[in-house]
Amino acid sequence: MSKTWLDRALSLFTDVRAGEGATALLMLVNVFLLLVCYSVIKTAREPLILLGGGAEVRSYAAAGQALTLMGFVPLYSWFARRVNRGKLLVGVYLFFLVNIELFAAGVAARVPYIGVAFYIWAGIFNMSLVAQFWAYANDIYTKDVGDRLFPMIVVGQTAGAPLGAFIAGRLFGEHVPTQAILQISAALLIAGIVVFLLINGRVKRRVQGDKQPLSGAGGFSLVWNNPYLRAIAVMMILLNAVNTTGEYFVSHLVSLHAQTMAAADPRFDAQAYIGSFYGDYQFWVNVVALLLQAFVASRLVKYQGLRSVLLVLPLIALGGYTVIAAGATFALVRWIKTAENATDYSIMNTARQLLWLPTSADEKYKAKQAIDAFFVRSGDVLSAAIVFAGTAVLHLSIARFALMNVALVLAWLTVALLVLRRHDALLERRAKAA
Repeated sequence: MSKTWLDRALSLFTDVRAGEGATALLMLVNVFLLLVCYSVIKTAREPLILLGGGAEVRSYAAAGQALTLMGFVPLYSWFARRVNRGKLLVGVYLFFLVNIELFAAGVAARVPYIGVAFYIWAGIFNMSLVAQFWAYANDIYTKDVGDRLFPMIVVGQTAGAPLGAFIAGRLFGEHVPTQAILQISAALLIAGIVVFLLINGRVKRRVQGDKQPLSGAGGFSLVWNNPYLRAIAVMMILLNAVNTTGEYFVSHLVSLHAQTMAAADPRFDAQAYIGSFYGDYQFWVNVVALLLQAFVASRLVKYQGLRSVLLVLPLIALGGYTVIAAGATFALVRWIKTAENATDYSIMNTARQLLWLPTSADEKYKAKQAIDAFFVRSGDVLSAAIVFAGTAVLHLSIARFALMNVALVLAWLTVALLVLRRHDALLERRAKAA
């Protein structure tokens, strides 16, 4: 089979072989729609939580996501044991679609504490649907094909995020009600369902055991019983603790600035300012991420392998938080976090997906859901404890908070090296078994 024009066009980003282009492009579009949808939701949640409780409540609400996921992950595993892969994915899509409509109604009715509830839900929405997408991607592609195509498919994820942030930021700037903005995210999610059905129709014959439910093991059990997965879980806790604590720096500083402006001018619209700031902030984070994903990630994987894409983010974070600890303005903190988040959303995101290629179908769906949802959000619990101790007990400045992050990054680097060793050992065992 010779390459189509689409295969040749997509080869600009990575090594696309004959017949692979159409499905890979649909996968890219699917994750693109998911990330546009989530970025709209992510931007909409910020004024709701910050004006409803402040930066500290935002950090504590992030910890609440982990507690909620303790119930969600077993429920997901229960559902996965009773339906096939296609029904599992569509069912979860529809569950979150109904949730969006309920939150839109709650925001319109000014339900008390809706901002806290929405913030908790938004984190679960993002982690669950994106984890599920990549579980499916790992299911339909072999390791060799995934190594080549995943960096290109992640381009859709990194491209969708800035567009969603741009849309939401401009809508907030035009004073569009939050409940109306949520309806846009609902329409995007419906489009994502349609694209997934197209993909599943093309590849369902290649998905092993697609017509059968997954086995009886739960997501948490799979993680506990596998040293490789346990190392990934610990790494993700540390990664997210560092990132979320860094986000506290930004939210604290932007809230402080909004309060100062509002005190100086009673006509100042704090909600519109915060929504517009986060729209612009997320837009630039994701533009940089898109450039890194399109032109750097695949080349790092091709020439340097998994090690390079797994270690680059903690090294950037180590340098960034060292600078903040030495003293930094709000503007500098923002751009340090922009660099960190952009690398996380692109190069590190590619690494996270490549880690799952040698795992079993059960591990891809259920253990990945547990790690990408519960264990990632457990990092938020650790971050919330750090924020509470730093604000309520120790009364730390942002610079002193950054020193805590430096220590966490050093632990993260150590665990990342352990993950790489266990990944290589897993590949060796599978090669011998073959």
